[in-house]
Amino acid sequence: MDINEFKKNGHMVVDWIANYFEEIEKYPVKSKASPGDIISKLPAEASDKPEKFDKIFCDFENIIMPGMTHWQSPNFFAYFPANNSFESILGELLSSAIGAQCMSWATSPAAAELEEAVMNQLAAAIGLPKNFSGVIEDSASTSTLCAILTARETRSDFSVNKDGLGPGHKFRGYCSEQAHSSIEKAFKIAGLGKNNLRKIECDKNFAIVPEALEAAVKKDIKAGFVPLIAVAAIGTTGSTALDPLSKIADICKKYNVWLHADAAYAGNALILPEMRYMIDGIEAVDSFVFNPHKWLFTNFDCSAYFVKDEAALIRTFEILPEYLKTNEKYPVNNYRDWGIQLGRRFRALKLWFVLRSYGLSGLRKKIKKHISLAQYFARELAGEKDFEVMAPHPLAVVCFRYKPLKKLSAQKTNELNAALLEKLNESGQLYLSHTKLGEDYVIRMSIGQTSVEKRHVKTALDLIIKTARQM
Repeated sequence: MDINEFKKNGHMVVDWIANYFEEIEKYPVKSKASPGDIISKLPAEASDKPEKFDKIFCDFENIIMPGMTHWQSPNFFAYFPANNSFESILGELLSSAIGAQCMSWATSPAAAELEEAVMNQLAAAIGLPKNFSGVIEDSASTSTLCAILTARETRSDFSVNKDGLGPGHKFRGYCSEQAHSSIEKAFKIAGLGKNNLRKIECDKNFAIVPEALEAAVKKDIKAGFVPLIAVAAIGTTGSTALDPLSKIADICKKYNVWLHADAAYAGNALILPEMRYMIDGIEAVDSFVFNPHKWLFTNFDCSAYFVKDEAALIRTFEILPEYLKTNEKYPVNNYRDWGIQLGRRFRALKLWFVLRSYGLSGLRKKIKKHISLAQYFARELAGEKDFEVMAPHPLAVVCFRYKPLKKLSAQKTNELNAALLEKLNESGQLYLSHTKLGEDYVIRMSIGQTSVEKRHVKTALDLIIKTARQM
């Protein structure tokens, strides 16, 4: 493809993207493809001869698009949002065009300094203390792993990095029963062992019980273990439950335990001053993460990770072979030393575009609207005698179930709701997901797609009620 073909095809692709957003509600939200449908249409070997872009794009439309689930549809209510915006798309496009490998200041000074500036702005926007430093990671899973590795190294005086884990390192970690699975995965990757992650019981609101956490820490100390890290969930994945950060912080301080706050989804709502009660006690936190790619209209991937002790983070990850040495005369941020990856994309550009285009006032307006729509949905559903709202809903996720007036066993009620979810998603008119709270199978309504309006929520509500009562 020469430059003239690129111009022609580039205009065509941008037009296609614009048309896609104009017509997105016409697509079934969840792909109707069956396993093997897509790969059966693809050749087993790459073509030896070059193919025209028109043919490639035709196959994209006819083979790939039918297998896509449309996360940007305003009728997407599953999981957490992975919303984007036109501003973010354009920022991503420019980043792709520049194609910089932003591992260090020298490889692109503007990328490093924009990332520093944007993370400082973001920290101020969500109310973090000024002694936190930020870096953009790819996901909260990676950020949590970074926290665990840094805690491991600081507690071992950085000996594990040098000599590996030995019999003298009997570390334990703590999180709630409702915490994200990435914590257990990180414990496995960090060599700490998933059996050394203690999952602490939750209260009736599905938040960790501080007294149970302290009892577990005391028991481990008595048994010869070293309490290493506690992860507080500021908005659990299942129901957006809020762990009591201040009480957990007191326990961590008392027993010298690293405290990591996982606010992957809920942290976006901290741009609303009235939501900052969620991080009461943040001054005692060692590390904190939230994902602008979840609810701040920034293309996946973009995870904002903040630490109080940036020197400990850098010492955990830095490595300097000869081929990476540079000769800056002044201190600079080489973000390759702030995480796992050496190679880094220019993620700060799209986030900068979003922050400037919306302004904090525009972002607050959107987040507040989504929370309001969720409260509307919960109120309307709670008014129906055969539906139950199953958990507190401080943000924009509502957990509910259908419970017909005819009395059913707990197992039958769970099976009925699983069947209801499948039927709703098969309709193509919306997409919902589920979780389990205790032994109860519940359906999750997550409202946060960029262009969602009240009419979409009302249509979803009516469809849920109608479909349930027809079963």
